[in-house]
Amino acid sequence: MNTKRIGLISILVVGLMLQVLSPVSNAYANVRTGNGGDLPFYARIEPGGGVYHTEEWAVIIFYRPPECIPDDFNFFDFFDFNAFACTPYTTEGFTIWKNGPSDPAPIQVKLFGLGAVPVWFVSWPVMESVIADGKLTITELEALSPFIGYADFYEETLHPSGGSHPSMGEFTAQGDLEDGRAFYVHITAPPNTPYKIRINIK
Repeated sequence: MNTKRIGLISILVVGLMLQVLSPVSNAYANVRTGNGGDLPFYARIEPGGGVYHTEEWAVIIFYRPPECIPDDFNFFDFFDFNAFACTPYTTEGFTIWKNGPSDPAPIQVKLFGLGAVPVWFVSWPVMESVIADGKLTITELEALSPFIGYADFYEETLHPSGGSHPSMGEFTAQGDLEDGRAFYVHITAPPNTPYKIRINIK
């Protein structure tokens, strides 16, 4: 068998092996995309009415500047593709997918604050009565005279719910209120378990 023919056969064999092995390799390779902050929602409020709170305080962490959120948007709808136009983002990070953004949900979202993440605190008893109708807008929030602060440290690790796993997350925010007091927020939300929250304002 001449050398040219051997070379051609070798190329064909290698090509065939790559075609066979590639789908197997891709099935186990996670896909990382960034910026994790470039996601279509405005604030850390859970879809359907979930507001993180203690008996005293409810806390709202904003991924977008509050001033550019539409007045009539219901935070409990969570997703809004118009949010992409609400800039600048207050966080950045990355998203990890099993196969890619076509998956129903990512494996993990990791976000870090950009130095001044807006964090609002509202009396929980007052907030609870306002959201009884299943709606919360930025206009309603502003009317509750929130204590407004900015987190110079913010970190979030989120494992969104997917077809075979429940959601879980951890959120930490630390900074100062406009009135000069310092605040610290730590939220742990394990899967299928009530979340734990610590809010210190002093």
